[in-house]
Order: sequence, then C-alpha cells, then structure tokens
Amino acid sequence: MSSRHGLSVRAADSGDVDGLADLLKAAGPALAREQLARRLRAIQDQPGVLLIADEWGPPSGVITAHWHSVLTADLKVGWISTLFVDPDRRRNGVARLLLKAASQAARSAGCGELVLNPPIGPGDLRTFCLATGFVESGEVFSRALRKRS
Repeated sequence: MSSRHGLSVRAADSGDVDGLADLLKAAGPALAREQLARRLRAIQDQPGVLLIADEWGPPSGVITAHWHSVLTADLKVGWISTLFVDPDRRRNGVARLLLKAASQAARSAGCGELVLNPPIGPGDLRTFCLATGFVESGEVFSRALRKRS
C-alpha cells in the first residue's frame, strides 16, 4: 500500500497473528493468540481496514479504522479504534504512515471525517492527534478528510 524508507503498510492477514500479538504485548494490551485471531477475522468481516506497518520483520505498528453512516452527517464517519506503534519504533514516522493509509482508505469508502478517541490526559497520542490535523471536538478528536465548503 504505502512505503517509506523500507517501511511498508499493508492489510493484515491471518499470517500476522503472531507478529501482532508481540506488537500488542510491547505497545499495549497483551492478547492470547487465539483471541487475537478471532478478533482479526471479525474485524476483516466489517467495513473498514486493519493495516500493519512492517519493516523487514514483525509489525512495527497497527491501525484499525471502521466506517459507518450517521444521522448527523451526509458522508460516512471513519473511526480509528486501534493505533499502536512498537515503543522502539516511535517518533520514526510509523504512526503518520499508518494514519495516511487509513485516511486514504476511509476517504475511498466515502468518509468525510475521521475520529480518534485518545486516552484522557496528557500523552503522546494526544500530541500526535494535534500534530496531524485532528482538532478537539468534545471528548474526541476529529479530522476532516475532505475540504469543507
């Protein structure tokens, strides 16, 4: 899908379960392999994408975006439910590349906005959101995917 200095972004598949399990263990919640495999299959059956960034080995990062229609907007809304980057790979453009790929997929699916709900309080994800075009909108961040008229 995308590539930057040996780093590529592609759709996750069932062969990525072990690498994703290791990534999640290092960067976030640890999940049993079987549980992760079930979730991966369930996500792949829904409208959206589950993308991984890899660089000659196990995944360096993962992003999951879903989209759906809402009553309050003409265009679908995309929602990022997962964004993890290996702690050793942070601040190297991995999250930005994943966000770019997920944004392109959401735009292609007819979304007009992308929403990410970071943890409450200061932190790298809040700073990342603000640095990549998200704006605070209540308790979540939203990012326009199309120019507003």
